[in-house]
Amino acid sequence: MNKSAFAVSTLSVAIGLALGATAPTARAADAQPSAMSNASHFEKCYGINRVGKNDCAAGAHSCAGQATLARDPKSFVLLPAGACSKIEGGTLKPM
Repeated sequence: MNKSAFAVSTLSVAIGLALGATAPTARAADAQPSAMSNASHFEKCYGINRVGKNDCAAGAHSCAGQATLARDPKSFVLLPAGACSKIEGGTLKPM
């Protein structure tokens, strides 16, 4: 694994762990960031999830923790606003 990929992977894991520590324990299938305390500070970032570490999505599964494909372009992770554009492969729209 090259240094760039390792750095991106490490950043993704760190952000995911930080959000996981503060995220609600249950979410509806179509959860929106507005369900969180300060909705304007979060955005859906597609294509950066790990297997089983997504927040929600469309496609082959219905919701959180059901992604069977890492970096699934249809699965998203909630991130602080502006963070998605800094992660390689992250996009604000599903592909």
